[in-house]
Amino acid sequence: MKFELIATATFGLEAVVRREIEALGYKVLSTEDGRVTFLGDERAVVCSNLWLRTADRVYLKVADFSANTFEELFQQTKAVPWEEIIPIDGAFPVVGTSVKSELHSVPACQSIIKKAASKRLGEFYCREILEETGAEYRIRFAALKNRFILMLDTSGIGLHKRGYRVADVAAPMKETLAAALVQLSFWRKDKSLVDVCCGSGTILIEAAMIARNIAPGLGRSFAAEGWDIIPEEIWKEEKQKAYAAADYDEDLMIKGFDIDRKAIEAAKKNVDEAGLSDDIELFRMNMQKFEPNGEYGVVISNLPYGKRVGTDEGIAEIYAKLKSLISENPTWSFFLITSDKNIESALGRKADRRRKLYNGNVETQFYQYHGTKPPRKEKERSAL
Repeated sequence: MKFELIATATFGLEAVVRREIEALGYKVLSTEDGRVTFLGDERAVVCSNLWLRTADRVYLKVADFSANTFEELFQQTKAVPWEEIIPIDGAFPVVGTSVKSELHSVPACQSIIKKAASKRLGEFYCREILEETGAEYRIRFAALKNRFILMLDTSGIGLHKRGYRVADVAAPMKETLAAALVQLSFWRKDKSLVDVCCGSGTILIEAAMIARNIAPGLGRSFAAEGWDIIPEEIWKEEKQKAYAAADYDEDLMIKGFDIDRKAIEAAKKNVDEAGLSDDIELFRMNMQKFEPNGEYGVVISNLPYGKRVGTDEGIAEIYAKLKSLISENPTWSFFLITSDKNIESALGRKADRRRKLYNGNVETQFYQYHGTKPPRKEKERSAL
């Protein structure tokens, strides 16, 4: 059975999510703010949940219509063949958002959609009362102006919940954003990677998982695992394939520093929980002492900034060190995320590229300082 699936994304990461979906072999139908719609079958539901590193959730799209009144919303929702997906005992709570819509009351929309879906299912199953004791088929509606999209949540808890983060620090970064920063840096596993303000280690762990080709969803469960429309055998097969796809052959050069003892302790616990203790080195150290090791490498850091953590004096010292590192190490690349709009002035040069991203609800910029590329290897040159 073919479905329209929707992978939601933090603003600014839609293109990254799209690349991941296409890399899995699925056809992208559209890309809009906060969502990428693609075509797939039951196996696509499984694979996208297991493998998408930067998406927030994966939804199954069930309807897309316009409604100007609550009566129209009721009738359009009731027309959806819910019985094709939701079984007689399925639980179907309703959540959603309404932006610039005439039907602006979210609770009212929830009530109408719940009532309409219940009416349809009750008539089909010949039940006045639906028990809702089985698997969860959470209905999410997204209303923009008078356009309503109805979806079923296949993921359950957000995809950033990998399962390895057992210890946190102040203002932790979501795993999905950390994975996106690594992908946007174009870091390759044959290069050194360093996070000079590593906090609880999320960027480092996501980098190691990418390098090892470890599926981010292997350590957790998903709402759709209990759905009748997806055979249990598909989940088993795809998880077995994911386990077999992991690559532990090459040595990695991934290091993290932080001046905060508690941060390093948290990072070590998380790295150990992720099973990556052999791949990531962690040190409690003032980043002022950091000196790049090796001719080529990448620094990716979520810098402390006033709205989150840090002091003006401490941040100024970090900027001074980064300024000297960038100028003295032209073959290294630096990728820095912060909400501080004065960082380019503090570092003494404009970034080669900037990208607006949101870290939680904080608007940030991802400043990219590109080092010189290593010369092509002989085999690569001969292939041209």
